[in-house]
Amino acid sequence: MKIDFKGITAEEISFKLNRIKLNPEDKLDIKPQFSRQVRKVTGNDKLNFVSLSVKIESTPEEPKPFDINVTLVGIFEVEDVHGEAEERKFVIEATKLVYPYLRSQVTNLTASAYIAPLNLPVISGPIFPEDRDQFAFNPGNVN
Repeated sequence: MKIDFKGITAEEISFKLNRIKLNPEDKLDIKPQFSRQVRKVTGNDKLNFVSLSVKIESTPEEPKPFDINVTLVGIFEVEDVHGEAEERKFVIEATKLVYPYLRSQVTNLTASAYIAPLNLPVISGPIFPEDRDQFAFNPGNVN
């Protein structure tokens, strides 16, 4: 399998300040929500788009000082993909490549809004639970 990273583009970048009062003793739990979409270009099976999004929204139950919605799209040309296992591997690798850009955009967006920059965690392995391999052994069979 050959992966050629062609570039990245921003599909959506938004920030909204929420005027909420937080008690100093309350711990602020941001809870970013991540999502991903993978699309192929009709008529060109080599060209793939991997869209990675993060959303932070205030709700009445869990107020947050701001709302953020960032969606970045990585553009990839992929050749010699044979089977679902290699497609899965491409999606995982493409996600790993786009995530640092998403992380940087969130930090820059919050800093540009003159609030303390929000740093999403550094993630060295798969980001989404469905990308993680199953346990190498069955815990019930351990001696």
